[in-house]
Amino acid sequence: MSIGNPPSDDRPTVGRALAQARLDAGLTVDEVSSSTRVRAPIVHAIEQDDFSRCGGDVYARGHIRTIARAVGLDPEPLVEQYSAEHGGSQAARPVAPVYEAERIRSEPRRPNWTAAMVAAIVAVVGFVGFTIFNGGSDGDQQAVAGKPSAVASASTKSSPSQKTTSPDPTPEQSDSAIAAAPADKVTVKLSAEGSKSWISVTDSNGRSLYQNTLPAGQSMTFTDEKKINLIVGNAGAVTLFVNGKDLGPAGDPGQVVRLNFTPGDPEAG
Repeated sequence: MSIGNPPSDDRPTVGRALAQARLDAGLTVDEVSSSTRVRAPIVHAIEQDDFSRCGGDVYARGHIRTIARAVGLDPEPLVEQYSAEHGGSQAARPVAPVYEAERIRSEPRRPNWTAAMVAAIVAVVGFVGFTIFNGGSDGDQQAVAGKPSAVASASTKSSPSQKTTSPDPTPEQSDSAIAAAPADKVTVKLSAEGSKSWISVTDSNGRSLYQNTLPAGQSMTFTDEKKINLIVGNAGAVTLFVNGKDLGPAGDPGQVVRLNFTPGDPEAG
């Protein structure tokens, strides 16, 4: 059924009574809709005695009660009038769950796209870093930007616009020259044996001394008064000579290690 039959007495229809009370209260349809959670098109239809949009008698009586209270009317006479005009028992399911269901449907849960995008970006960055490090040519500047994820924390501290310095390798010093290094300084020699390795070297003040790929067969030596800090991307390919002592490989092949050395015997501590 859609529009109710006219009442037999002089009373206004249910819809007209609700509309007049709303006007007397100085309320708009949108304000009634907001306070009752009954959608505005349904409020409009009810005021025109069109209850077809309510979804049945149970819902219609619930909407009448809610709207009547919002506009300052006693809902029970209006509900009885509706039942008399439209028939049907007033025994109904509780109305509150009906409005709760409408509220839930009007606020659908949105998928968490942010978490999915963050996970995808992390996966892509890790893959690109791994690919560039393993496939780059000797001395290629891209090897610096794409070093393994294990040393990513060091690279992210630099500004994207900052250019990576790649000085020419320091002329290799002889073992005797390293052994004769002053005892109050730290001297570190790195030799790439059979394979290249990305390395980063900073002094005691955090100043970058070198950050690039050390080609296979080449060596570099660094000296500082207090400390030398190293990050070695392919530790098994790099042999260390520190303060005149041969320490052997920096680690295992493919392993990324972080080391630091100070003056004195590197094996004493």
